[in-house]
Amino acid sequence: MPVTYTRQGRIGIITIDNPPVNALSQAVRAGLMAAADAFAADDGAEAAVLCCAGRTWVAGADISEFGKPPAQPFLPEVIDRIEALDKPVVAALHGTALGGGLELALGAHARIAAPDTRMGLPEVTLGLLPGAGGTQRLPRLVGLEAALDIITSARQVPARQAADLGMIDQVADGDLTAAAMALAEELAGQPPRRTCDRPAPAAEDAQAEVLKAQLARKLPGQIAQQVAVDTVTGGLALPFAQGMAQERAAFRRLMDSPQRAALIHAFFAERAVAHLPRIKGIASRPLDRTGVIGGGTMGAGIAVACLLAGLDVTLIERDAEAAAKAQGTVETLLEGAVKRGKLAATRRDEILSVAFRTDTDYAALAQADLIVEAVFESMEVKEQVFAALDRVAKPGAVLATNTSYLNVNRIADATSRPADVIGLHFFSPAHVMRLLEVVVADRTAPEVVATGFALAKRLKKIAVRAGVCDGFIGNRILSHYRAAVDAMVLDGASPYQVDRALTDFGFAMGPYAVSDLAGLDIGYLTRQRKAADRHPRDRVPVFADRLYELGRLGRKSGRGYYRYEGGTPQEDPELAPLLDQVRADLGISPRNFSDEEIVARTMAAMVNEAARVVADGTALRPLDVDVVMLNGYGFPRWRGGPMHWADARGLDRILSDIDRFAAEDDHFWHTAPLLRELAAQGRSLADLNGGTSA
Repeated sequence: MPVTYTRQGRIGIITIDNPPVNALSQAVRAGLMAAADAFAADDGAEAAVLCCAGRTWVAGADISEFGKPPAQPFLPEVIDRIEALDKPVVAALHGTALGGGLELALGAHARIAAPDTRMGLPEVTLGLLPGAGGTQRLPRLVGLEAALDIITSARQVPARQAADLGMIDQVADGDLTAAAMALAEELAGQPPRRTCDRPAPAAEDAQAEVLKAQLARKLPGQIAQQVAVDTVTGGLALPFAQGMAQERAAFRRLMDSPQRAALIHAFFAERAVAHLPRIKGIASRPLDRTGVIGGGTMGAGIAVACLLAGLDVTLIERDAEAAAKAQGTVETLLEGAVKRGKLAATRRDEILSVAFRTDTDYAALAQADLIVEAVFESMEVKEQVFAALDRVAKPGAVLATNTSYLNVNRIADATSRPADVIGLHFFSPAHVMRLLEVVVADRTAPEVVATGFALAKRLKKIAVRAGVCDGFIGNRILSHYRAAVDAMVLDGASPYQVDRALTDFGFAMGPYAVSDLAGLDIGYLTRQRKAADRHPRDRVPVFADRLYELGRLGRKSGRGYYRYEGGTPQEDPELAPLLDQVRADLGISPRNFSDEEIVARTMAAMVNEAARVVADGTALRPLDVDVVMLNGYGFPRWRGGPMHWADARGLDRILSDIDRFAAEDDHFWHTAPLLRELAAQGRSLADLNGGTSA
């Protein structure tokens, strides 16, 4: 049984044991009901301790039940039953108490936690709100402002802060069970202190509106946080039972919203990407000693990501001056982690004195388990690096390239051990961005693939397997929809309108603001690299080349598409005349574009190329595309990713858009056969997410 009831002296003990995270499955909920009844009927028990076996308190709902019809007893009923008991119940928390797990604790009559416990209500990240009393009980314990912050931010609160707020009664510095038993002994024989009986804090409409306006600016387009604010403040103005009824009604509305479906899809997709039949049951190679070649922005970021994960890192640069500069960059990044509270200063000092070093000789990598090359994006340079690594790396060392576009098969050919070569495409800044494309070359060994995924897990990143092609998954799709966007600017759209339309759609940044952030030289050099393969009908973004030629490289030069005076982007009045001249030179009569058409063309191009990426195996499944675009390219999470969005919009509508655009340009706009095939069969892209093989 996942829940048991026993007694020690006059203290009943209710234990949840549902590994691995004591999720609130139907069996656990039913078991809690039965245990509450057993405690109530036990005349020898005057108080009870509610605790969890294993490594954590209840960490949330049972995700295996997501998408299934709800089964009784429902969690609000379970919590109401415990709260209504005539004898006090002490919740003893450890590990993480999240979502329904925290709501369960709020329904107990006292709470005590181990010092490293973390608590939170993350429901808004799934497009929901706390639906088992969290919106009504938490404000009664911690006050309105703190409760709204915890609910809308989904942040995890450490135990000592929770005690300061009043969320818990005590932090147990010694043995948690003993401390919980002592607190239960103290409360035994006393009337239970029910959270629902506490007075509700006053809720002012003006305060709620200010917070909702802040959330709208921070999280444009998202609805769960807004509904949560209204539910908390509106419910507190009502008797507790009515506030609970309002909470459940709001929860059910959100359950039926497209955003909830999209966010749940994203949640499961990020867990599915690591499940590859090709590496199931295959052990990774060792990962303790790592090497990084190249100490620029990317290389230093990769080094810091590894150091923060506890790996030993040797960074190679071309000469002593470059090595010293790389050392300084790494030190600066680590100092930033200290200032943000992510790293203790003593740990920073230990890393720099013991775990990190720079060198100029590849021989220093002779004992490295994994070596990541992060040098200039040139095939010739990378081939030289891998030929050198082939001479010095120990047998079995994994040799990884951080290339963003180049052919990993060709890079592997520079060695005598192509089975050991893999692509690890980090995203900048590498110590912050969660995405890692694991690029599997034709001869990459399965255990090397497993090592790539093991590294991502060690670095707390999301790994997505990608095949070899120009740009892999993300950059290949980016180059396609960026071509559609650039074509609109050539034809008359303003880059500023494009950025506004796509940020209004939900993107974190518009494409031209992104270009300025990355540097316009990056795009220019990419176009130069591909120039020899350009088709005569390809539409070249001449305006971007002109900006590069003028030395306008984006943020780093102070001007790109935008001007950066004081670091703040501002529209540049000199851009419009430059665009007019380019259009005149090309004989283009500019026309107007609506925001709706900008979004339609951008998304059609994105989905169309993504379908090709899936069809040719570069991405194994549509969900892999979604995870890449969500975590590496600023796609709005509440839309679920481009493939989920395409299914929600309807493939027929997207095909109609592509056919309409092809009437103007039948060179760029060609429907991906997979899209037309699925639409003809009445199927969705989501139908391709199961049963794939690697």
